[in-house]
Amino acid sequence: MRIIIYTGKGGVGKTSVAAATALLAAERGLRTLVMSTDPAHSLSDSLDLPLGPEPVRIADRLDALETNVYQDLEENWGVVRAHFAEILASQGVDGVLADESAILPGMEELFSLTRIRKYRESGEYDLLVVDAAPTGETLRLLSMPQTLNWLIRLVRGLEASLVRPIVRPLANATPGLRKYMASEKVFSEVDRMFRNLEVMHDILCDGTTTTVRLVMNAEKMAIKESKRALTYLNLYGLLSDGIVVNRLLPVHENSGFLEGWKDVQQRYLAEIEDSFQPLPILRAPMYGSEVVGMDRLRVLAHDLFGDSDPAARLYGERPFEMCKSEHDCRIRIRLPFLEPDRLETWIAGDELVIQIGNQRRMVGLPTSMIGLEPSHAEYQNEWLSICFETPVGVG
Repeated sequence: MRIIIYTGKGGVGKTSVAAATALLAAERGLRTLVMSTDPAHSLSDSLDLPLGPEPVRIADRLDALETNVYQDLEENWGVVRAHFAEILASQGVDGVLADESAILPGMEELFSLTRIRKYRESGEYDLLVVDAAPTGETLRLLSMPQTLNWLIRLVRGLEASLVRPIVRPLANATPGLRKYMASEKVFSEVDRMFRNLEVMHDILCDGTTTTVRLVMNAEKMAIKESKRALTYLNLYGLLSDGIVVNRLLPVHENSGFLEGWKDVQQRYLAEIEDSFQPLPILRAPMYGSEVVGMDRLRVLAHDLFGDSDPAARLYGERPFEMCKSEHDCRIRIRLPFLEPDRLETWIAGDELVIQIGNQRRMVGLPTSMIGLEPSHAEYQNEWLSICFETPVGVG
């Protein structure tokens, strides 16, 4: 099953783009499911149809749903949550507060994402389009399978080496300790969640089937957030196969009092093309009315994809890679046709600036690399490799 995840800064129109992609794919013969995992759901508003937490048939070969975070949380974490809530309540924590405190931040949305595995294994669909939460939340969620793996391994290791042979016998003999002792059922639930996270990690990082598309407007803040998002997607091992620039004013028409905005958009569009190359860039215009309902979504879909396949993998190679050794960090960026003697690099705030002649590319740096400085660069087989080191006198 092909999986496409749409994300972007809040308010850029990613829900409309996700719905339009799913609609066009279904009309071209693919059994398609579009799913919203954004806690602030707007997919039903975009489709102008009521949706629930289970797939609803809304057109030929097209189903849609909006996840219910509380239902997903209860199915995946209910037994464990109840155990920790009971412990907190025994210490005098208010019942409602104890329930809330037993939920790790981000878990509600994470368990909504585990539905990807469910529908992939069902065999009912050829394409799953995910309307994900805004960029920051999505990146946190997409990284959680990796982030939580070490924690769950630690819990299971302690259970096997310490809890089962030592603590559990003591708890059985000590009534006061017994209520703090997690049951086998709790650990079984943790095991099940761990297996789900491992499978989810493999699905998300399989670039042959799963890709992420970043949606943005031609505006400074949206571009900056998308640059950083692309950095972290690569860091987490996910493949981005395209950029969607939404709500562009028409170049050859008079936009009245929006003429100034049109010039600003064209300037930022040039920056987008420079910054995100060689990723394909899809463009959608600003319409005269809201993109709501099937007819309007159909127009958006054709403006974005034309006759091309909306489900196709638009790009199959990571545009850049990041690696860290004991002595330095390195960023590799694919830059075809680079003339190395025209290359300049420097750090501006939290971004790496790459200047090639009159072309400039800005790459958002992960937090772990902020403060390092580029020391040297190499160019080979269309890939520019830049080495970062700690400045002299620091550390």
